[in-house]
Amino acid sequence: MPVPDFPLVSVVLAAYNGERFLEQQIDSILDQTYPNLELIIIDDCSSDNTPAILNKYAKKDTRVKVFTNSQNLGYVRNFEKGLLLASGDYIAPSDQDDIWMDNKISLLMKEMGDHEIVYCNSELIDDNGNSLHKKLSDIKKLQSFDNCLNYAIGGTAPGHGMLVTKQLIRRCIPFPTMIPHDYWLAFVATCRMPIKFVDITLVKYRQHTQNVFGAIKVAEGKRKKQKLNKEQELSAIRERMRLLYEKCPPELKQKQVYKQLLKSYQSFALINNINRMLLFFKHRHKILAYKNRSEFRKLLFCFKMFFKIK
Repeated sequence: MPVPDFPLVSVVLAAYNGERFLEQQIDSILDQTYPNLELIIIDDCSSDNTPAILNKYAKKDTRVKVFTNSQNLGYVRNFEKGLLLASGDYIAPSDQDDIWMDNKISLLMKEMGDHEIVYCNSELIDDNGNSLHKKLSDIKKLQSFDNCLNYAIGGTAPGHGMLVTKQLIRRCIPFPTMIPHDYWLAFVATCRMPIKFVDITLVKYRQHTQNVFGAIKVAEGKRKKQKLNKEQELSAIRERMRLLYEKCPPELKQKQVYKQLLKSYQSFALINNINRMLLFFKHRHKILAYKNRSEFRKLLFCFKMFFKIK
């Protein structure tokens, strides 16, 4: 039943072969102190015991609503489906293998205000739930971001720590399959207003070999990128830049910056390399806001953009 003065929050969990950690995460969501939430779970054709686990929870708690795909949609499309099924005006994306602090939703709702995204810090844990004695903020620069150029080449607001508005979800649909959903959410939000970082640890963020994304996958991702040849990497980055440019509202001055960046990625011609480097120098405080680096290293990064792409 609706709870007066407490807007409905929809937690959306995209499940796929998650039997190992799923119950811990669902328990942590259902144990939230926030009194008015629903849990939307989309099972993307799991072949393990995930369907049985989900049915068990759906039978014993009316807040749990389980949907099963007739065919595998993949991570991004599965999340998109769940977000569209959510009834709440506020939505919290959820991984299937983390553990939430019981006051996560309550604290983020208090911080929401007029923002479209608020997000929290996380503690890294291993397969067995043991602390790795690191916060996500020890690895990545977590802060409030106020400009869509903050997401030109990277971003650090993780989806598992987010609370977002349904209005933002509507503006983000359809989600590009080549861009992580949390990256896209944050980019679109910063086209209108800042996203707010709440420096409180409210998630135990599990790191293991089956992570779709994860803090420990950063180095792995760099190694995988080396397998792409220069033209393949350029093509992928050009497509990402095109998506950002087209989504950026025409009334924003940043759209012209994205237009220039997109042009600079058309080839490795000398003029493009020079222009790309100069654009990074000029806008480095915004483009590189997500990087936890000194000013000297940011300047060096800009110089390197003459020779490489990102």
